[in-house]
Amino acid sequence: QVRLVESGGGSVQAGGSLTLSCAASASTACLGWFRQAPGKEREGVARIDSDGITAYATSVKGRFTISRDNAKNTLYLQMNSLKPEDTGLYYCAAESPSGRTWYQGCRFGDWGQGTQVTVSS
Repeated sequence: QVRLVESGGGSVQAGGSLTLSCAASASTACLGWFRQAPGKEREGVARIDSDGITAYATSVKGRFTISRDNAKNTLYLQMNSLKPEDTGLYYCAAESPSGRTWYQGCRFGDWGQGTQVTVSS
């Protein structure tokens, strides 16, 4: 099991930027970001594989950038042009053979505690 710790959430006005970080206790092939807004189901935001190939949700494409530093076992999410609808609890996730969440070709099963992102209009 991989331990994941997110940081970097906060409150910003619409149009602003935030960068989320996620420190992982071990290396995994796929890493991803998910979010959950109040009253809504958790949804995938972006994922990156071990070759650096990325995939994004349509709603964030062109605004968010996922990246990873394999030497530091750290995942990032650069979020620009934030909108109120981006508000939610953002989770870092790691691929796991026993995972139950499939997203963009990766199977996720280890999760962080989440970091809150609030975008005001």
